[in-house]
Formats: sequence, structure tokens, C-alpha cells
Amino acid sequence: MSVNPMKIFQLKGLWDRFISNHPKLPRFAQAVAQNAVREGTVIEISVATSDGQDYVSNFRITQEDMELLREAMEIMREMQ
Repeated sequence: MSVNPMKIFQLKGLWDRFISNHPKLPRFAQAVAQNAVREGTVIEISVATSDGQDYVSNFRITQEDMELLREAMEIMREMQ
């Protein structure tokens, strides 16, 4: 599978705009990554829609997940 460099550049612009609109998210993610993300940690995600519906899910981090998260964090650092 090849990656189109222009798509990556476009994604970078969209990500920068997203972070600009939600400036607390990077600090939160950094604090969690530094202090809480380790094997056995449970991550819970909650979404409340504008029409009042709630969606909640969670998962426990495995060693395999840690490898993926390390790679994803490295990619995110390179995008900054």
C-alpha cells in the first residue's frame, strides 16, 4: 500500500485546525500518555450527541496495544 504525500500534508492541515479548535485536547492526551497509558489501564470513551443520545465504550490496554500506541504517538510527534 502506498501513501500519497499530498494526503498526509492535507491531514496535517486538518489536524492543526482541529487542535486549534480544541486546545485542551493535546495537553490532556499528553498527561494521560505520560502518566496513565500502560498495560492494564482501562480507557473509556463517552460521546453525548446534541439530540441527547449517549454512547459509551471501554477497553483494557494490552501489551500489543502499547506497541501500536507508541508508534501512533511517534507519528503524531512528527506531525507537530
